[in-house]
Amino acid sequence: MAIAKKTIRLLILEDSQNEAERLVSLFRNAGHATRVHRLTSSDDLAEALQQSWDLLIAAPYSEHLDPHEALNAIRRQAKDIPFIQLVVDNDPDNITEALQLGAQDALPAGEDERLLLVAKRELSNLEERRARRSAEVALREAEKRCQLLLDSSVDAIAYVHDGMHIYANRAYVEMFGYADGEELEGMPMIDLIAGSDQGAFKDFLKSYRNGEENAELSCQGAHIDGSQFSIRMSFSPATYDGEPCIQVVLRAESSNAELEEKLREISSQDLVTGLYNRPHFLELMDAAVERAVSQGQSATLAYIRLDRYASLLAEVGIAGIDLLLADLAHLLREHFASDAQLARFGDDIFSVLLPGQHPEQAHAALQALLKKVEAHLFEVSGRTAQTTLSIGVAGLNEKTARAQDIVDRAHRCADELRDGNGIKLYDPAEELAAAASRGNIQAMLQQALETNGFRLLFQPIISLRGDNEEHYEVLLRLHNAQGEEVPPAEFLAAAMELGLAEKIDRWVILNSIKLLAEHRNKGHNTRLFVHLTASSVQDPTLLPWLSVATKAARLPADALVLQLAEPNAIAYLRQAKALTQGLAQLHCKVALSQFGCAINPFNSLKHLHVDFVKIDNSFSHDLANPENQEALKTLLASLHAQAKLTIVPCVESASVLATLWQAGVNYIQGYYLQGPSQSMDYDFSSGDE
Repeated sequence: MAIAKKTIRLLILEDSQNEAERLVSLFRNAGHATRVHRLTSSDDLAEALQQSWDLLIAAPYSEHLDPHEALNAIRRQAKDIPFIQLVVDNDPDNITEALQLGAQDALPAGEDERLLLVAKRELSNLEERRARRSAEVALREAEKRCQLLLDSSVDAIAYVHDGMHIYANRAYVEMFGYADGEELEGMPMIDLIAGSDQGAFKDFLKSYRNGEENAELSCQGAHIDGSQFSIRMSFSPATYDGEPCIQVVLRAESSNAELEEKLREISSQDLVTGLYNRPHFLELMDAAVERAVSQGQSATLAYIRLDRYASLLAEVGIAGIDLLLADLAHLLREHFASDAQLARFGDDIFSVLLPGQHPEQAHAALQALLKKVEAHLFEVSGRTAQTTLSIGVAGLNEKTARAQDIVDRAHRCADELRDGNGIKLYDPAEELAAAASRGNIQAMLQQALETNGFRLLFQPIISLRGDNEEHYEVLLRLHNAQGEEVPPAEFLAAAMELGLAEKIDRWVILNSIKLLAEHRNKGHNTRLFVHLTASSVQDPTLLPWLSVATKAARLPADALVLQLAEPNAIAYLRQAKALTQGLAQLHCKVALSQFGCAINPFNSLKHLHVDFVKIDNSFSHDLANPENQEALKTLLASLHAQAKLTIVPCVESASVLATLWQAGVNYIQGYYLQGPSQSMDYDFSSGDE
């Protein structure tokens, strides 16, 4: 069985040379060339992580390097390396711990066939992630190139919607004598047409709106100084920022060679220091990001701020500060290797891009720079000045999304050096905690995933028909840094938007399994209802992962009830059908919630393997109304005819409970019985009817 037709770059954490060679042979015998490195120490790991790897397989134990330490090092450096943890004797605690720490999978040592299957899956997922990142970079580059082409085009180009400017490039702005494109945004295009031609322009624009072909018009343009000049306008349908509009290309009837030449002059240098300027440096950063993502070429950005800039400016003046900056630029050139790319990024900011280096590798050179500048005497117009630097450092790697993200990280690190004369390296964990404390929901979610910061609550689901099993619904809660609860609808919606829903679902399932196993070991016959988001409904890897997780915990699969919301099941019916069939094969139970609100709610049941049906909350409201009672009874009768177990939530009173019992409901749930609790402590014997 071949894993893939390409070379695997494999890291192995294994004290035994013989076992490591056996694992390598396993992959090679499976039909794949394998480049391998056996890890022997923390330093060895740090050196290895400077390269790109496809997979890491860790033995259960190592005297030289703890697998957990290796996993944490990978996470700290934000390396995208799938981690497979081998365990002894299929120990559920070790498997659960490895999965919680972030391993992609954990499996018993010696199950070679299973190891190959897991490796195949993770390598395939890795390839997809890399391809997606490359595509995102390519898209950004294409968008950037298009925008640059527009901005630098010799042709005067504008985009117009409903006769109003929404964008104008530099050539267009200068043709009419304006200083900035923002002056034209929102201005009617007719204001740039000479008064004598405005009537003809209006007629032309009205007729053009009804057609889709390109069209041209010659008329007189109105310069901001009141002069007029002959122009030819070409109109064509277009889109800008995803919105339909009209592209207008203007050409002066007379040649303007001087303007064209001026537009072609694009300088990359800062005039004071001779280093690159900010726009050109950002282009270099974009190229470095592309190399990091597509080729695995790491780099480090140093964001260097001149300390005491305002005081120095007051002391030596504008002319003097320019001399100091030029002297500092010369010092930077001498200090860094020839492949370093240096720029003046702002008034008091320099930036250095160090290709092929990780932040930790660059630290020594940057520390030496601090000492050199601190000891340097700057000669400014016959007087001496001294200063220091604050340096923020961030790395570019295969997971880098945008160049601006790296600049922002390094910038924030430099700003945190309040006393100056220091270096701060970007720490993802520290940044995440800070963002979470500021109330950033994305950061709160990511931090909660990494630190087990979510909280699970349990609400009993009680039988009205003498069922002696204990049922609870698992509810997820999140608190901010101030201890305030974030509304579930708010953070779950954010999780969907950010692509974190699958990870959160797995966190909930994994922790529910762990708690359920402990609870059942105390003699309780308990089932847990666990929600699945739309993302998990579409996730083809959920079923094999769930199988591993339940077996590791030695938990009967039917102790879990995976709950799908009816709107999600309808929206992704094909995937939901495959999922429920797979869950049935694993002997997991399935519940369909929010049932009864679709146009034809029973249509979904024709395709889905469902054990429990939870009626939508709306059916339990105003049950004193005979009409509402009848609607509920009709719905329940149809479900019972299909042998579905029914649950009605939001039971808030004894009268509602009595009505539901008469209607034949199997299970009920609500605050009248018990609200969500941190413990599974409901006395089900008191609920027997």
